[in-house]
Amino acid sequence: MVNIGKLTEVDVRELWKHEQYDFSNWLAQESNLEYLNDILGLTLTDVEQEALVGSYRCDIIAKDETSGITVIIENQLESTNHDHLGKIITYASGLDAKVMVWIVKEAKEEHRAAIEWLNSNTNNDVNFFLIEIHAYRIGESEPAPKFEVVEKPNDFVKRSKTKTEDAELSKRHLERVDFWEQFNQVVASRGKPFNIRKATTECWYNVALGTREAHISINLVNRRGNIVVEIYIKDNKELFDSLYQNKNEIEEKLGFDLEWRRLDGKKTSRIKRFIPGLNFDDHSNYNLLMNQIIDITIKMRRVFKDYLP
Repeated sequence: MVNIGKLTEVDVRELWKHEQYDFSNWLAQESNLEYLNDILGLTLTDVEQEALVGSYRCDIIAKDETSGITVIIENQLESTNHDHLGKIITYASGLDAKVMVWIVKEAKEEHRAAIEWLNSNTNNDVNFFLIEIHAYRIGESEPAPKFEVVEKPNDFVKRSKTKTEDAELSKRHLERVDFWEQFNQVVASRGKPFNIRKATTECWYNVALGTREAHISINLVNRRGNIVVEIYIKDNKELFDSLYQNKNEIEEKLGFDLEWRRLDGKKTSRIKRFIPGLNFDDHSNYNLLMNQIIDITIKMRRVFKDYLP
């Protein structure tokens, strides 16, 4: 007979006595931020603690590695209150943040409703998350933290408010969301070789490369019937030239050719690999396409990292 342990909840105050010195310090560690990366669909980097915003201090500020947007995290190891809600809005405006994360021990209904309202009535670029932090153990095991999302952005509600009242997302937008949702499932089934990002109506999906100078971008180009996996260099022609000098070596390691576009006269440069066969009206090859994307992305991350500063 198999012995089955009993799951019991641990008071988070037993694990972290102080929000700033204990919990914030724990969360700011790279390995622990991965908990939030999975929820937010971001890759948090450039972490700063106790940043001044007027006469207040924001617990944690970070950047998303691929988009560069500012993310603020406010920790509260107690029940939500109006004071912290006000602070979050103050920090968002003072730091021009696009993602606000409020981590609490317990979310009261009135504050859950407030975050829901903010997500429904602010523009598409602003996103609020309300997350409860819990901890559990089985028998005498070490306690394990668990983030439970109470409120998060609803892209459909926010986008529909930018159109006429009775408008709906176009078929193309809905197809993109469907593709990315399925893609995330395949990435997860393969052990998450890179961070999963939130499924949106956008045609692109970014993957971090470990540098702010460049990232991998996956683009759905339905009108041309293909998918592009590319190294997207934001504004650094010297980096492109350095990589191009090693073109033959890089392509040999990858096992396939790339299309190198320096794009003189533009800030960006791109190094592309094309995958044919995309058709939003025929999903029968989606699993094949998605696994090809993942294979190419894994190879490009592994090989190009050796040539990045």
